[in-house]
Amino acid sequence: MRADLLKNSLFTIIRREMTRIFRLWSQTLLPPVITQSLHFLIFGGFIGSRVGLVDGVPYIAFIVPGLVMMTVIQNSFMNVVSSFFLAKFQRSIEELIVSPTPDWAMMVGYVFGGIVRGAVSGVLVFAVCAVFAHPTIRHPFAILLFLFLAATLFSLAGFLNGIFAKTFDDISIFSTFVLVPLTYLGGVFYSLNQLPAFWQNVSRLNPILYMVDGFRYGFFGVASVPVWWSAVVLALIAFAITLVNLALLRRGVGMKQ
Repeated sequence: MRADLLKNSLFTIIRREMTRIFRLWSQTLLPPVITQSLHFLIFGGFIGSRVGLVDGVPYIAFIVPGLVMMTVIQNSFMNVVSSFFLAKFQRSIEELIVSPTPDWAMMVGYVFGGIVRGAVSGVLVFAVCAVFAHPTIRHPFAILLFLFLAATLFSLAGFLNGIFAKTFDDISIFSTFVLVPLTYLGGVFYSLNQLPAFWQNVSRLNPILYMVDGFRYGFFGVASVPVWWSAVVLALIAFAITLVNLALLRRGVGMKQ
C-alpha cells in the first residue's frame, strides 16, 4: 500500500512538471532556441569566419556543443527553481509536506522535470545549429553522459536555490550573478588550451568547464581535461548537492513560512 502511495505521489509530481513544460512550450522551449540561435549567428557566423580553427575544429562547429550545454544548464536550473518556488508561493507545497511523500521523492520529481526541459531544449538548439555547422559525433555515449550529468547537477542546484528562495527576486540572484558568469567563463566560446597557465588553473575550479569539455569531446574527440576526470568531478558535485538538499528538506528549511 505504501509503495503504491509513493509511486502515485512521485508520478503526480512528474506528470505536473511535464504538463507545465509542454503546455507552456512557447515560454519554456522556444526562448532558448531563439537566444542560442542568435549566439550561433553572431559568434559562429560573423566572428567564426575570422577565428578559423580551434583545436583543429572550425570555430562555427566548435561552439555548437558549448551552446547546447549552455541551454541545458540554464533551462534545467530555471525550470526547477521557478517551479519549486511557485509551489511554495502558492502554498501547494504544503500538500506534499503533509502527505506521505518522502523528501527524496519530492526532490526526484522536480529534478526529473528539470532534466527533461534541459534535454529537450538542448536537442532543439542542436537541431538548429546542426543545419548550418554539421558537427561530427565521435562518442555518442559521452554526449549522453555529460548531457545527463549537467542537467541533473543544475536541476539539483535549482532545487537548492528554490529551498532558500523567499521572493521572486531570490530565484534570479543566483542565475544572474553566479550561473551566467560561470557559463560564459566555462569554455563555451573558447578552448581551455588558449588560456595562459594561470587562468587554466583558475578555470578548473569552474564545474561548467568539465561539462562543456566532456560534452565537446563526444562530438570531436578533443578534450582539454581527461574525460573520466570530468565525469567523476560532476558526479561528486551532484552527489554532494543531493545530500545537502535532503538534509535541508529533513529539517524543513525554507518549507515553512
